[in-house]
Amino acid sequence: MSTDKKSGKVDMSGGQSLGQNPFGALGGLSLPSGPTGPGVTAGAKTQAVGGVGSVQGAGAGKPVAQVPEKNRGRVDVLREKNGRGGKTVTVAAGFTGIGLPEKEALAKKMQKACGVGGTVKDGRIEIQGDKRDEVARILTEAGFRAVFAGG
Repeated sequence: MSTDKKSGKVDMSGGQSLGQNPFGALGGLSLPSGPTGPGVTAGAKTQAVGGVGSVQGAGAGKPVAQVPEKNRGRVDVLREKNGRGGKTVTVAAGFTGIGLPEKEALAKKMQKACGVGGTVKDGRIEIQGDKRDEVARILTEAGFRAVFAGG
């Protein structure tokens, strides 16, 4: 790195070439492929790296397990007692972008998993009892980001 004595600026021209590719010898080896994300194929991955060789080895032809790739937004999971005669209710609120049929399907799944009753009221899912952990697990499996709110 050279600096100009008068102005104190660093030379940013890039300097000279390295002369050889430090990863050039890896092209002939049959290395196992790394994990691929959703929508990335092994061929596209090697082309992005530089198109050196083909990807071979264990797992190259096997399908990769799909993980929920989209974040469907934040959903607040809270516990309420007010106006319910002292009974505790778990509420999932703040859904964006889903309609009533999907909320009802989620409520039914939550009721079944928790072994309690529940309903969809005013765009919120209400489950009887303090079942925040189970509700958060089901919402996470559905692609939502469950956040515990309130007490």
